Amino acid sequence: MALDDDVTAEPPRPGEAAAREAGRWRLRGFKADTSDLSLHSPIQAISVALGSRLAERIPVIYHRCVCWLFGLDVVLRGTPVKTRPTLFVANHSSYIDIEVFSSLIPVCFIAKAEVASWPFFGTLARLQRTVFVDRRPGSTADQRDAIADRLAAGDNLMLFPEGTSDDGNRTLPFFSALFSVAERRLADGRPLTVQPVSIAYAELNGFPLGRSLRPLLAWYGDMELAPHLWHFAGLGRVKVVVEFHPPVNIDQFGSRKALADHCREAIARGMAEAIAGRTQ
Repeated sequence: MALDDDVTAEPPRPGEAAAREAGRWRLRGFKADTSDLSLHSPIQAISVALGSRLAERIPVIYHRCVCWLFGLDVVLRGTPVKTRPTLFVANHSSYIDIEVFSSLIPVCFIAKAEVASWPFFGTLARLQRTVFVDRRPGSTADQRDAIADRLAAGDNLMLFPEGTSDDGNRTLPFFSALFSVAERRLADGRPLTVQPVSIAYAELNGFPLGRSLRPLLAWYGDMELAPHLWHFAGLGRVKVVVEFHPPVNIDQFGSRKALADHCREAIARGMAEAIAGRTQ
């Protein structure tokens, strides 16, 4: 039975009511101003400035703590590759995705340029050495070069090729332009490793999460960040399913468009299975 808040004339089903009540404004000690979540900043800033590998390890510990504070139960399927560098490719529905992915693997993100100016989250993004890209027409070559430079330095990057966040119920079409970085060979002549990753918000307080409640976790469109974050913090325990699909490279497909299509198909399938509660 799915937990769903579609507007109908029927009273809430017992499971729905129980799940909602169990999570209603249970804040788990979370402070709304989020100042307690930025204590890692001085150490991380020093690590970034020194070029230390601690700059990769500190965010993993920090984001695991954040996931615990928010009550996120992360279920991992598949295995993240250890090859460096790797371009991870994932669907995207919320700022929560960042916390979840960062708790699992040492990775830097590729984000739109305006994220750098966001209060708090922009600071966190810079501390995690995010690659900010300008998505205006004509800037593709510069974006590709910036990403290629980071990969050449051995950094793992994560790309959200949908170009925006969505409602968490579907996978939007992928923009293949940034996959052009996979057309370049690494210094040793190898093709770049690309690993598709799917993320799905599957349960709330032990009940399957339906379509109309999933936007409580997704953040997209013209939603305001602060109210969304405040409501999310009080929902209760959320099961998040993350699946790392088999890694691939462009040599297997011949073009960035075919590579992008493969990644989208793998991610859409993994997301659909997680939402439906199917396990492999």
